[in-house]
Amino acid sequence: MGGPQTSPCALPARAWWGDQLVASSTGTVRVDRDGEAPLLRFPAADVRFDLLPELTDPAPGYELQGDWVTFDHDRARVELEDGATVKRFPTWGDAADLIDMLDVRPVGDGGYVSVTRADWRRPVVDGSQMLAQALVAAGRHAPGRRAVSAHMVFMRAGDARSPLRFDLDELSTGRTFTTLAAHVSQDGRAIAHGTLLLDATAPDVIRHAVPAPDVAGPEGSEPYDMSVTGRDLRIVDGAYTGDPDAPVGPPVLDAWVRFRDVPDDGYLHAALMAQFTGHLSIAAGLRPHEGIGQSQAHRTLSTAINAIALSLHGDVRADRWMLYRHRSTFAGDGMTHAECRVHDEDGALVASFSVDAMVRRFAGGGEASDDRTAL
Repeated sequence: MGGPQTSPCALPARAWWGDQLVASSTGTVRVDRDGEAPLLRFPAADVRFDLLPELTDPAPGYELQGDWVTFDHDRARVELEDGATVKRFPTWGDAADLIDMLDVRPVGDGGYVSVTRADWRRPVVDGSQMLAQALVAAGRHAPGRRAVSAHMVFMRAGDARSPLRFDLDELSTGRTFTTLAAHVSQDGRAIAHGTLLLDATAPDVIRHAVPAPDVAGPEGSEPYDMSVTGRDLRIVDGAYTGDPDAPVGPPVLDAWVRFRDVPDDGYLHAALMAQFTGHLSIAAGLRPHEGIGQSQAHRTLSTAINAIALSLHGDVRADRWMLYRHRSTFAGDGMTHAECRVHDEDGALVASFSVDAMVRRFAGGGEASDDRTAL
């Protein structure tokens, strides 16, 4: 914990007051604050004060501090131009922040620790994030071998404000395979446990794969804002909204995902692919059911990923489009199960994964709000 952290925002930014553009700048500064929504400071020279209420107004909706202006996000709409898409500010952060978080640091004796970056709305660690971090730790432990299987069970919720520790136990190693147990803890408490299998790989004896689904490509799919810049997300047929009043459909969600500016590190590419495995499988299970939507999660519905089993079938390029097909095959008894696949932009199958999750009524209830808390 500490004071506010400032950093230049690399993306063009705009602020709207109603339907009027009141600020446009390439020189904004992001201010991250512990436990609070981040702010975006606009240079005062880039703000149209003639279109805004006077500062003498009891609630002008913006604040002028020296040469900088910040807007009240409840009064003004602040946007970032993120490539071909627009992201609503405040955002969780950038793909570079996510990569930094996934790139766990060695601390000796088979241990690794993560850096932190909390979400002010709900500072809980995604299970798929821990799976992705374990993949990076395993790759650092056994360089030159590719993870081919990873399974993790999540026993407790992790606090995104505190570092996670990953301890690897080498269960076996040979000329081709390495098997690791991964123990995830936080402040001395067990959070998750998994096993990972890494392989030196070998030439094909046989090869076949399930073909990619015949769906619209990324350019023909609808952009969706999950509050992370530097990551493109497109939903096929606009099938995911999180709205409980959205039309029902089959228990399938197809999404195209691509990250920009990924380091030339195969473990980080695989980790970025794995990190998204926990994002839409529950939503696929909710889709056939009227009056139920993912925007109710953590408000009137208690939802969580309990386990993910991931098989990697080849090298991953997270800076190219990846098609995730999420198919929920069962929902009942407070649980859902999804069987999912990831194809690259050429249609090759690069990964398969299954997700077991809970969906239960939340006794606390509360008002649902838009679902931008998932990373």
